[in-house]
Amino acid sequence: MPSSTPAKRNTLRKVAVALLWLALWAGAAALVGRDLLLPGPVTTAKTLVRLMGDAAFWRGCAATLLRIVTGFLLGLLCGGLLGALCWRFSFCNAFFSPFLSIIKATPVASFILLAFVWIRVNHVPALIASIIVVPIAFTNISGGLAAMDDKLREMAYAFGMRPVAQLRYLYFPSLRPYLRAAVAAGMGMAWKSGVAAEVLCTPKYALGSTMYRAKIYLETPELLAATAVVVVLSFLLEKAALRLMGAKGGEKDDA
Repeated sequence: MPSSTPAKRNTLRKVAVALLWLALWAGAAALVGRDLLLPGPVTTAKTLVRLMGDAAFWRGCAATLLRIVTGFLLGLLCGGLLGALCWRFSFCNAFFSPFLSIIKATPVASFILLAFVWIRVNHVPALIASIIVVPIAFTNISGGLAAMDDKLREMAYAFGMRPVAQLRYLYFPSLRPYLRAAVAAGMGMAWKSGVAAEVLCTPKYALGSTMYRAKIYLETPELLAATAVVVVLSFLLEKAALRLMGAKGGEKDDA
């Protein structure tokens, strides 16, 4: 198979780059010589294995995953609907533009502190994640609708295509690249903002709470281990969402 050789080379290249970064990390940790400042990959891996033996750690992973996914989906839905409204009605665009500009300009910490006053602690990370995702979804969906071919909509209208059929066969295929871009950008931002909210609000079960306690007790290996789990979960969730969208559209995700 001619395509197998480039794929193998690409895999080997990625493995080599990962090993190089691990070697640089281990070298830097050896030069520092103190786990409090920079633990090495072996120490961090041992700490991660220890954490994985704790049931409370798994409950924190599950709780964080549920909060982030809930906030991401809510933000994607609200941002998409808002983008469609503003594309369709110029008044809505003028009315909501200041609101979206405020969201983009306001520091995430300000939203977290305000939400911490208004709602229960366990709901803050999901709300923050959704707020951060809204402008991303809005920009991509409104941009995708604006880029659609007007002739396609006119043809659908002329043939009397039902609204549900238009959504399935016209709008969704045209918007799929923009949805994928929103998912790729929004998922990472949802994890960053959601975990930051957990660090500040410290729910009972949360990866952010684990990171906060590690910082308080100067457990740097535990902090790095929890951070690695957040990064891996974010990466896997983003890839799964993109592949699911590609599968529904009959596309293959080369990522």
